[in-house]
Amino acid sequence: MARVTRGIGFGIDIGGSGIKGAPVDLAAGAFNAERLRIPTPSPSTPEAVAEVVGQIVSSFGRASGTRPIGVTFPAVIQHGVARTAANVDKAWVDTDVDALMTAKLGRAVHVINDADAAGLAEARYGAAKGVKGVVFLATLGTGIGSALIVDGQLVPNTELGHLEIDGKDAESRAADSVRDAEDLTWEQWAKRLQKYFSTVENLFWPDLIVVGGGVSKKSAKFLPLLKLRAPIVPAGLLNDGGIVGAAVAAAELGS
Repeated sequence: MARVTRGIGFGIDIGGSGIKGAPVDLAAGAFNAERLRIPTPSPSTPEAVAEVVGQIVSSFGRASGTRPIGVTFPAVIQHGVARTAANVDKAWVDTDVDALMTAKLGRAVHVINDADAAGLAEARYGAAKGVKGVVFLATLGTGIGSALIVDGQLVPNTELGHLEIDGKDAESRAADSVRDAEDLTWEQWAKRLQKYFSTVENLFWPDLIVVGGGVSKKSAKFLPLLKLRAPIVPAGLLNDGGIVGAAVAAAELGS
């Protein structure tokens, strides 16, 4: 995988509640201008979401650059096609997201799973930069997204938030949304995270575990409560990893 060290890319992060975008300085791994966020339309059909993505890109004009645009999507993405649809309209299943966005924007697009984008950003610029071996990233939010990085290379679509643990889907017990919905204390939630991350450790033996998602800003409240073999640290890019990772994926992997 070629490393992009200069120039301006552009990333779009599509989520269940909001769609965010910004130009990205590929040398620094940071926004080159203030991001724009527009609420995700309801219903979040492919056509409606593509319209919002178009609005965001056009609002930046020349600042959006000329490189392929990176777009994250909360789904398994195989060769640009969404195979699942988490927190968005089910009409997305089997939609060629790459072709849809390319037609809407009139320029090359590279689509990537949202957690994979965050993992790629951390490997290039954040907490996993320069780490050899296996890095596991979990985004704790509405669900649990996952990314697996091996010697700096992304293994896409791992979907390890859906591991079955004690007969239950892991994210149904340990996602940040569950902590909020069940009004769990940090200690109570940490016990569930301990079970989850211990299971992941026993399967993949990562050299480093990185925790992303909005709750990573509060990592001091729960990460010290976890006892794992591997170091576990908050994401260096916090919640900006999706946009940054999308931009770098498009520049490195896109057409």
